[in-house]
Amino acid sequence: MRTVDLHTVSDVIDADADAWRPGDRWLAGGSYLFSQPQPGVRRLRDLTRLRWPSIRIDYDGLEIAATCTVAELARFAPPPGWNRVTALVAGCCDAFLASRKIWNVATVGGNICAALPAGPMTSLAVATRAEYLLTDLTGGQRRVPADGFIRDVGATVLDTGEYLRGVRLPAAAARARYAMRRASLFRHGRSAALVIGSVDQDTGGWTMSVTAATRRPVVLSLPAAPTGPELLDRVDAGCAAAGWVDDVHGLPRWRRHRTLRMADQVRAELAAAGTDGEDGR
Repeated sequence: MRTVDLHTVSDVIDADADAWRPGDRWLAGGSYLFSQPQPGVRRLRDLTRLRWPSIRIDYDGLEIAATCTVAELARFAPPPGWNRVTALVAGCCDAFLASRKIWNVATVGGNICAALPAGPMTSLAVATRAEYLLTDLTGGQRRVPADGFIRDVGATVLDTGEYLRGVRLPAAAARARYAMRRASLFRHGRSAALVIGSVDQDTGGWTMSVTAATRRPVVLSLPAAPTGPELLDRVDAGCAAAGWVDDVHGLPRWRRHRTLRMADQVRAELAAAGTDGEDGR
């Protein structure tokens, strides 16, 4: 990753120092912020000075601070019962187009708020049906579902002066079975399609998420195991509505082909695991 001097920045202040001004920008790890020119930025509001605990687990689920680095998340050793989520976290961290050095700087919240299709922290959040805690400078807070946060490439539901405080994975995420597939034009290239499926161990409900291939995340929920044709029809329709990404990392037709193929592979893997009597312990 290249770094860019932000020569228009006049000051770096505490995140909640004073009222929001035109030209203010939130700073967490800065791996994306410093990767390209930011001509309109005048001040950086440093979220890391708030010193939030990176990861916490309680009865209701797992809370990941927006300032938690990818390296911290990858190293996290949860208590018994969260092993499947740990494997999913590892897969999403490995989907980064970044070196381990970048892992030590890039943050979970920064990756999500960049709202890039290939953002793997978005993939993790939508696959686990996470909620985001959004906070503003007056202390006001609201929670939004992860799959409703990104509106389009680079566009989110964040209001002016509002920031992402944390990502909460519900306790049910620990009791789900997961299967994941990822496609890229190159072995270590940016994700062009990422499909994650899960089965709720309590209800038997199925969830499938598609990211990287579409302009915003696509999440499908079914009350029971779908047939192959049923699932693929719904995935295809959902992705078409969200819009296929068209850039140098993959043409829409190819992304669609790989997405549907991987969706069927994920469905088959989850169905086979259920047939084998795998119980999630």
